[in-house]
Amino acid sequence: MARGEIFETRPEKIVSGGAALSRLEGKSVFIEFAAPGDLVKCRIIKEYRDRAEGEILEVLEPSPLRVKPVCSLYGKCGGCSLQHLGYEHQIEAKEKILREAFKRIAGAEVPMIRIKRSEPYGYRNRVQFHYSIGKGPCFKERKSSSLVVIKDCPVADNGIRKALKEGLFTPPRDRERFTIYSRGETFLSEGGIKRGAVRILDKNLLLDAGIFFQSNASMLEHLIRDLTIITAGADQNLPMADIYCGVGTFAAFLGEKFPRIDLVEVNKTALALARENVKNIKVNCFALSDTDWVKSTGMKAGPFGFIIMDPPREGLSGPLRKWIAGNGPDLVAYVSCDPATLARDSRELLQGGYILKELFLYDFYPQTAHIESLAVFSRRGNEI
Repeated sequence: MARGEIFETRPEKIVSGGAALSRLEGKSVFIEFAAPGDLVKCRIIKEYRDRAEGEILEVLEPSPLRVKPVCSLYGKCGGCSLQHLGYEHQIEAKEKILREAFKRIAGAEVPMIRIKRSEPYGYRNRVQFHYSIGKGPCFKERKSSSLVVIKDCPVADNGIRKALKEGLFTPPRDRERFTIYSRGETFLSEGGIKRGAVRILDKNLLLDAGIFFQSNASMLEHLIRDLTIITAGADQNLPMADIYCGVGTFAAFLGEKFPRIDLVEVNKTALALARENVKNIKVNCFALSDTDWVKSTGMKAGPFGFIIMDPPREGLSGPLRKWIAGNGPDLVAYVSCDPATLARDSRELLQGGYILKELFLYDFYPQTAHIESLAVFSRRGNEI
């Protein structure tokens, strides 16, 4: 196998990142925009010691799983990677990736995965754009620093699509990248009205367009409803901790059940918003990283009746993993945006005496390879 080599293959499955996996001369070959069951003519574009990357030259026989992409920029724009697959197969592929991550990394067989489906298009409330003078809003091209002009985005909320079509943008003057949040009557934009409230279930949450907030509000509501049911099994006589709390979304809905909630968030602006969003709840706020919280406060803060964690893609820090495994409550919820780091962290929790009680897959980002999940852990011997 060598760079430039041309070959024909039928990919086996979709893997983490969204490419399809094939085998050539005993080596794994990852092919973007291929569907399992396709017969494709490909060319090797990159080769490594244990794997290679291929590009499609021609689809010789299309798989029955293949569909026509909705967006004319699909493949050029760097946003979506699965529009060539029917939605049900996207779900099936993500479920397999999540299950295999637990088996390969955590050494654990998972229970039935409870799947929450999204609307396939029009779901995305929060979008980040690049702004080019003379061109307008853009996305990055796929695997490139070049920009592609965006006149419409089928995965975006209707308010964002309207702004694109009508040119309703006020980009910030101090940088070329900016974020928009749109849902219902709420339209927030860096460079315009940056801060406001959005209705999530029965609450108005204060947001800032420049601060992270879940991009699929409908799926967020599903997640909150499920967490409300899950926390009914917690010891509500003890405090709750929300680690990586962001603007306090989970605390706003769950915190009233507990005598106190500890909010841990390294971003001070997000933590200030969280304080506003939970102002009727008794809270302790810690503007600390997870590691610093464990070292300075965590050892003295417990016991807790419930802990929820929603870390970035890197997952939990080593000190937090160790602390939860040894000192965590009987019930822990872990919201994850990366199956690999979730499985890594879960391995330590399982070794520390937890069992994986439930596993959910929330399809926050249809048409992309991103996988959001919720793992619920109970202490062995204290199963709820």
